[in-house]
Amino acid sequence: MKTPPTDPFAALRYKEFTFYGLGSFFFTTAILIQEVVLGYQIYRIMHDPLALGLVGLAEAIPYISLALLGGHLADKYDKKTIILLSLSVILAGSFILHWATLPETRAIHDDRFLLMIIYSVVALIGFARGFYSPATASLKAFLTPREVYANAASWYSSFWQTGAILGPGIAGFLYSWMGMSGTMWLVIGSIGVVFILFSFIKKKPIPEPTHEETSVWQSIREGIGFVFKSKILLYSISLDLVAVLFGGVVAILPVFAEDVLKVGAEGLGILRAAPSVGAVLTIIGTAVYSPVKKAWLNMLIAVAGFGLTTIIFALSTHFWLSVLMLFLTGAFDSISVVIRQAILQLVPPDEIRGRVLSVNSIFVSTSNEIGAFESGLLAKAFGTVPSVLIGGSLTIVIVGLIWVKTKELLHVKLI
Repeated sequence: MKTPPTDPFAALRYKEFTFYGLGSFFFTTAILIQEVVLGYQIYRIMHDPLALGLVGLAEAIPYISLALLGGHLADKYDKKTIILLSLSVILAGSFILHWATLPETRAIHDDRFLLMIIYSVVALIGFARGFYSPATASLKAFLTPREVYANAASWYSSFWQTGAILGPGIAGFLYSWMGMSGTMWLVIGSIGVVFILFSFIKKKPIPEPTHEETSVWQSIREGIGFVFKSKILLYSISLDLVAVLFGGVVAILPVFAEDVLKVGAEGLGILRAAPSVGAVLTIIGTAVYSPVKKAWLNMLIAVAGFGLTTIIFALSTHFWLSVLMLFLTGAFDSISVVIRQAILQLVPPDEIRGRVLSVNSIFVSTSNEIGAFESGLLAKAFGTVPSVLIGGSLTIVIVGLIWVKTKELLHVKLI
């Protein structure tokens, strides 16, 4: 099937890509519902922002430990099989969380036991995602032709961000109406749908390596080396790490909802959804007006804007101003995501893409999960508002330094 690259619906004309996008939507929705209700439950038990940060650390450690191996396996073995096996483990973890939050279970065991179960299951999910993420990321390039990769990046981000809106947006309400146990049934059902959608995608051929490899480590090292040799890959991934590692506030939003803005679980849902609403509205625009045409300039502006709006959010004491600033952080972040996704599809060759994407996934995990730990740690050490001010300011400073080092990338054309 041939589609003109200017067609805004080009990627959606490929059935397997649509299954893939819907799978991403349901997976993101389920995982973020789970993340929000777990975070709120933990904060209500502990009233300690560091306890929230430890959730991110519990997932990041196994994920980072296995992601490079996951990238190697994604290049060498069937991606669909890896995805389905990983989803099975994640589904099992959600069943354990459901069991742990049943009233009869909590009647027997105390809250400390619940925390132990949560941290253990989050680590199990991190283990599974160390294989799931590189496999799904590398599969995407096999679902559409190269000429619509940029459009596919916009639509994939739209599916992902729509799930990122719906998940946090309804999580607080679900927690209030259905409780933890009832909400977990919805999570389990959504992950089951993801499993079915990926089952509809046919197995893809495994690209032949360009040279014979002698060991797993040599294979992994090749992926790492490719990233560090490609300046646009390295710095685009680094910018994402900087923005979310220092500027991200998602992990400690329960503290803002409870102690700063005093808006409760429903308000937390709105705060968590606001960045994704901004992101998905912006991404819809990128399907028509692609930021990839002036990729590096748009990337730098977007990450600087993310840092600035984070600072304003930290200073805000008004709920709707805070929501607006979070909306704008999502809008700026979505631009950088679309550009980075296009770079990751266009730059690496097929036979090494899984390993390159696994390196990217480690950076993403570091920025998200380790960033969550960093947010909780700084909030405990300096206070919630000062910690976010520090993070937003560092983001802007580092963007300035990267701009000085990468001026030649302003002239690079990806499409």
